[in-house]
Amino acid sequence: MSDKKIIERIKEHHASAVIDSHDFRGDQTVIMKKNCGGEFFKFLRDDPELAFNFLMDITAVDYLSKKDDRYEVVYHFYSLKHNHRLRIKIPVSAEDCNAESITPFWKTANWYEREIWDMYGIKFRNHPNLRRILLYEEFKGHPLRKDYPINKRQPLIGPLN
Repeated sequence: MSDKKIIERIKEHHASAVIDSHDFRGDQTVIMKKNCGGEFFKFLRDDPELAFNFLMDITAVDYLSKKDDRYEVVYHFYSLKHNHRLRIKIPVSAEDCNAESITPFWKTANWYEREIWDMYGIKFRNHPNLRRILLYEEFKGHPLRKDYPINKRQPLIGPLN
């Protein structure tokens, strides 16, 4: 399947959830509506022509006042069978700061989603264990948010007994 056909295939099956897409120098990116749901991700994984069976990474971006939706959750997929890649972006507003968990489809999403929750404060609905992974539980705030005060003092925690 050629790179352009990946985007066409997604639009064929989930056109109502596609906001935008581009193909630039072999970089396929599709921007999806936040409510695209688990069926979309299941389609990416299980469709024989796509077969995105490897979740390479999930990250987030804080656009603070540069876009209508403050955050974007960014997924990077790879198909071992077809040797092609895909980036999915999902806009997330500051007011409704959550996205659907994809851990039912890729178990590695568990740690990525926990990291995004810890650093950005984006919650993942239906996540099996959404708790801090890099910082301690008493830590206040989410340090990769662009409005996080860099001089903020955190509560001290003592040794664990």
